[in-house]
Amino acid sequence: MSNVEASNIHGDRPAAASAQGMADRKELASFAFERTRMPIVVTDARQPDLPIVLANESFLSLTGYSADEVIGRNCRFLQGEATSRTTVAEIRAAIAQHRDATIEILNYKKDGTPFWNQLHISALRDDDGMVAYYFASQIDVTEHRRIQTLEEAEHRLLLEVDHRTKNVLAIVDSVVRLSKTDSVEAYSASVQQRVQALARTHMLLAENGWKQVALDNIVRTQIGVFRLDSVTAAGPAVMIPAPSVQPIGLALHELAANAAVHGALSHGGGSLDIAWQQEGSGLILDWTERGLSRTPTQQGRGFGTVLISAVIERQLGGTITRDWRDDGLSLRIELPALDRVGGGLRGRP
Repeated sequence: MSNVEASNIHGDRPAAASAQGMADRKELASFAFERTRMPIVVTDARQPDLPIVLANESFLSLTGYSADEVIGRNCRFLQGEATSRTTVAEIRAAIAQHRDATIEILNYKKDGTPFWNQLHISALRDDDGMVAYYFASQIDVTEHRRIQTLEEAEHRLLLEVDHRTKNVLAIVDSVVRLSKTDSVEAYSASVQQRVQALARTHMLLAENGWKQVALDNIVRTQIGVFRLDSVTAAGPAVMIPAPSVQPIGLALHELAANAAVHGALSHGGGSLDIAWQQEGSGLILDWTERGLSRTPTQQGRGFGTVLISAVIERQLGGTITRDWRDDGLSLRIELPALDRVGGGLRGRP
C-alpha cells in the first residue's frame, strides 16, 4: 500500500461548466494537463527545495529530459551559464511571497541549447490556506525574441539611415545652392566635383560598416585625387565618428582643390604638409602650403571658403585660423569633441 495521503486541496471552480462538466472536472483537468501543448510542471511546496512532482509530455519534449530525470528535482536544473542571476532572484522573491509572477528567463535544454522561457508561476493552497504546490507553465519565446530583436535593429537602422541621409542632403543642398560660376558648364563641373568628394567618403564609410573611419584614410582619399608626390600627411591614429566623416572629407576636398588650382600644388615647386594631433577629446589639424608661385594678394571669400567655414564652424563646431605668408599658407582647424554631429573623437585601441 502507498503512504500517499488523501488530498486536502481543491482546484478553482471552472469559469463556465455544465453539470456533467462539473462532475467530470477532475478527470478533464487531468486530460488538459497532459494533453495541452503548453509545458507545465507542479512542484511540492511542502518538501524541501520544491521538487517537481508532476510534469507533462510537453515539458519533457521542450527540455529533452526524461521523466526519471525530472521528477524530484528543483527546476533550477534548467538554468545555465548565461542565466541572469537577477531573474533568478525575482523568481525566488515571488515564491517567498507566495504571489503569482510571469518572468522571462534564459533556460537550457538537456543538450545545452539555450531557450527563452516565459515562466508563469502560481501558488496552490490547501484547505487550511497553506501553500501546498506551485504550478508553473512555460512558453518557449526564443523565436519571438529573435524577431523582436531583428525588428528593433531594423528600426534603429532606419533611424540611422534617415539621420545620415538628411545630413548628406543638407550638404548637397548647400553645394547646389551656393555654387556660383559664370557658365552652366562650369557650374555643373563645380557641383559634380563636390558630390564626387562626398561619394569618396561615402565609400570609406561603407567599407568600414558605417562605424568609424581613420582620419589618415580620409586625408589621403581626398588629397590623392590631385597629387601625393609633394604631400606629407602624418599624425596619430584617430578614428572619426561616422556622421562626421563626410563633412570633414568635404572640407579637406575644398582645401586640396584650392591648393591644386591656386596654391602650392598648382606647380611643381610647391609642397603641402598636413599634420594632426588629439587634444583631449578634440582634434587639431595643421595645413601648411609652401612654395607658392606668386605672393598672394587680397584673398576673396569664394564658395570654397564659405563651404569650409560652414562645415567646420557651423556643422562641426570648430574654428579655422588662416595665416598668409610670403611663400604660402598656414591654416589651423580646431575641432572639439564631435558630439554635435555624432559621437566623439576616439583614438584607435
